[in-house]
Amino acid sequence: MDKNRDYKSSLSARKRKKTDIKPFDRFRTPPKQNLFLMPLIWLLCFILTRKGKLKIKRERMKDLKPPFIVLGTHHAFSDFYVTPLALFPYRANYISELEGFEAFGEWIYRQVGCLGTRKFVNDIALIKNIKKVVDRKGVIVIYPEARYANVGTTALIPESVGKLVKMLGVPLVTINMRGNYLQSPIWNLSLRKDARQEAIISQVFTKEEVSKATVEEINCEIQKKLSFDEYSYQYEKKMKISFEKRAEGLHNVLYRCPECNFEFSTGSEGADIYCKKCGVRFTMNEYGRLIKDGSEWRFSHIPDWYEWQRECVKKEIDDGKYYFDGKVHIESLPNAVNFINLGTGRLVHNSSGYYLTFCDYEKQEETLYFSSASMLSVHTEYDYRNSGQCITLSTLDNTYFIFPECDGFNATKFQFATEYFFEISKKHENGLNKDSCNRRH
Repeated sequence: MDKNRDYKSSLSARKRKKTDIKPFDRFRTPPKQNLFLMPLIWLLCFILTRKGKLKIKRERMKDLKPPFIVLGTHHAFSDFYVTPLALFPYRANYISELEGFEAFGEWIYRQVGCLGTRKFVNDIALIKNIKKVVDRKGVIVIYPEARYANVGTTALIPESVGKLVKMLGVPLVTINMRGNYLQSPIWNLSLRKDARQEAIISQVFTKEEVSKATVEEINCEIQKKLSFDEYSYQYEKKMKISFEKRAEGLHNVLYRCPECNFEFSTGSEGADIYCKKCGVRFTMNEYGRLIKDGSEWRFSHIPDWYEWQRECVKKEIDDGKYYFDGKVHIESLPNAVNFINLGTGRLVHNSSGYYLTFCDYEKQEETLYFSSASMLSVHTEYDYRNSGQCITLSTLDNTYFIFPECDGFNATKFQFATEYFFEISKKHENGLNKDSCNRRH
């Protein structure tokens, strides 16, 4: 836990003249990308993707002109280098979380066309700004998974994305990227120079096709076009990644030992992931496969281990055994200016949702409630700004970064539980609606 207690030096104690608690202006109209910056942006993106030998394939893109909406897969920060090159010669506006605004400065982020928002909240101001971009014949880019890939596979994509496409009534374009996760996975951002990058940019629906398609048909195509599996891609391409520490940090995602079934018992070192409880050890080979005792095994494909953990959490919930109640450290991000140290608080998570208790800016204790029915998922981090694991919970005007000060805290497990609780709540809601319809008729 020592590493996770370094947040004060890495977040709150960074040099700042004063604390600013004014919320971010969500309604401010986003400017177009600065025309004079575009040559520099394209040049920088070209340079930064040379190591990955980026190749871009275009499908049905001939003669397409703005306005249109772009949905991209979300692997790593390098997504933001690939996308501008795929969209060349058009400028675009990008949906971005406020962490980027805080890290690089609001002025520069707005100049490169970013719209500020928070993850996993229903933001009407964002929808209005998206429509403003389209109405002025612009290009709007959204990464609907809203976080980097944990093990190089597609995360949940909200059904509301199809509704947004239908509402805007403009052509739909997707960018499915390959290799970005392999180059710099979220659990260890060190660059793997051997990883090769590809991108397929496709016009999925023309304006006329959008008008004729149902929301369900649009969502179905989005799911197909944005589906990816980085470890399958690596294995099929026989892409050799020789980075010696290629498995370090993976234990934060693969937190449950499949041999002894103990949680939070895994560790990693070099190319190995191992269990501190039973001693079993697996080696990630240069093609992204996990090897046990020199041979392949049931979870040689890393996403299979990840999904097995999801099923374990579902069973724990179905058996009525899931519950978290622990001490946490909390940092708030109300705007694009600063993180604010809120000290130690309490996080409770159960079937009804999250309860976060802390002392606010006036040192008054308050508890925020985030219902399971309102949370499609939760944002996860594994070494956020060198401060260890955390999750974030957001209101419209604040984001709370929550770090562990107790045992049993794992970002991946929170994600699995949050997604399953949401799934249960939707099934319950649909059941009630069905019963209601039956009663009326």
